[in-house]
Formats: sequence, C-alpha cells, structure tokens
Amino acid sequence: MEKIPEIYIVSDSVGETAESVAKATIAQFDEDIEITRIPFVRHTEQIKRIVQDASESGAMICHTLVSMELRETFERFAKNAGVAYVDILGHMLKTLETITTTKPKLKPGMIHRLDEEYFKKVEAIEFAVKYDDGKIPSGFEKADIVLIGVSRTSKTPLSMYMAHKRIKVANLPLVPEVNLPEEIFRVPPHRIIGLIIDPYKLNGIRTERMKALGFSGVANYTDITRIQDELVYAKEVMRRLHCTVIDVSDKAIEETASKIMAIVEKNKEFYGDKY
Repeated sequence: MEKIPEIYIVSDSVGETAESVAKATIAQFDEDIEITRIPFVRHTEQIKRIVQDASESGAMICHTLVSMELRETFERFAKNAGVAYVDILGHMLKTLETITTTKPKLKPGMIHRLDEEYFKKVEAIEFAVKYDDGKIPSGFEKADIVLIGVSRTSKTPLSMYMAHKRIKVANLPLVPEVNLPEEIFRVPPHRIIGLIIDPYKLNGIRTERMKALGFSGVANYTDITRIQDELVYAKEVMRRLHCTVIDVSDKAIEETASKIMAIVEKNKEFYGDKY
C-alpha cells in the first residue's frame, strides 16, 4: 500500500497559521496529504525529536516558530537530517524588517492574543448594552464598575467608551421617586463611581436634549429647583454607598473615562483576585 504524504505542522503557539497555509497548499493537489499538528514547541529537544520522526516517516515540515534561536536550531537539525521544511514566518519577518523602523516582538501567539483582546472588547460592549440604565440590576455584581448618577451625567456614553477598553460597566440612574435596587448595596464601594454635575450645566444639557426631541416650554425635567433636588438626593445615595465621586461638569467623556480607568487599575492592583 502506497504511503500517504505527510506534513508536520510545527508551532510555538497553537499552529493554526501554519495549518491554514498547509491546507491552502494541499488544495492544489489531487491526492490525499495527511497533516499532523504539533503545537507549543518551545525547546531544542522537542525540535530534535520532531525532525527525527519526520526523517523516519518521510514527512516534510512547515513551521511558524517565532524565536530566532528555535528557527536556527530547527534549520540546523532539518538540514543535517535531510528533512524538507518551510519556514513560513522567517522570510516574511526578515523582509518586513527592511521596510520598517521597528523590530519584531518575536513573541509566540501574538495573533491569538489580539483575537482574545477583540473578543473581550465585544463582550464588554454587549455587557454595557445589556446592563445599561439599571434595566437588569443583577448585572451590578458582575460589572468591573457601576456608574451611578442623575439623568444626563454621561453614564451611557462612559459605559460604551470604557467597553471599548474592555471594561465591563453597568450603570444606574438615580431618581428620587424610584427605590434603589437592593443589588446596588451588594457591590463593593470601590467598584461604584458616582457622577455629579453643576446644576446649571445640567439644566443646559437637559434643555438642549428636550429641544432635540422636539419639546418646547418648561418641563419638570429641566426645572432648576427639581435638578438641585435630584443632585442633593444623588449625593446622599453616594454617601450611603461610600463610593468615589467624580464631578463631570467640565470634563469630556475621554477625560472622565481616563480617570475612572485609572481607578480600576489601582483597585485591581490593591484588591488583586478579590477585585
């Protein structure tokens, strides 16, 4: 029985890149070609054993080893054993260096780390949407940060902005006539941020919002006395929750978010796994 040609896929990460290249190449041949993936190769002894096995079975090897030392070791072993091989990343790295001003990181698995970061961002965005405006209080305890404040203190824009930084944010509007959900009292104070604002600044923001929605005249929502009462109530709630308070009166979303993210990082360092 004729032996089926075989390709060893060798990688210092999971090997998906090399396998994709191999499969694209194999598709050009009208015969069965077997693929054996060997991931997480990080040591000389592993390379030596792989090359020996390939030599005995008559297989070729294609690899995506990033480490210069491992690539050179692999090349030496493969040539001595007469094993055919393809260094998928090596030539690309060398050529790309000729047109760039930076050096490659030479760290295995970078593409998968990027994928992981992307999915963390998507997860945080979905979280912000799901737990926006206090709709589902059960989300408070799952959040990295819970923003609380009266209407139009930028809770939702801040939640979405920080979601793009992979931070899970829930938010709760504070309204004097609406009872606080009991879940908010189960959130550690260091994970709650209270947002306050100058009443006259808020009056202007709410007035513009009403105009944008097509409303005219005076409404309770824009009444300065009502706004002041709301802010007094909000400050009392923040006092009860013992949370950090940030005045957003003259701050852009980016500035406030930067301040909150600094608090998150500081808390993670202090509380560690308990954060």
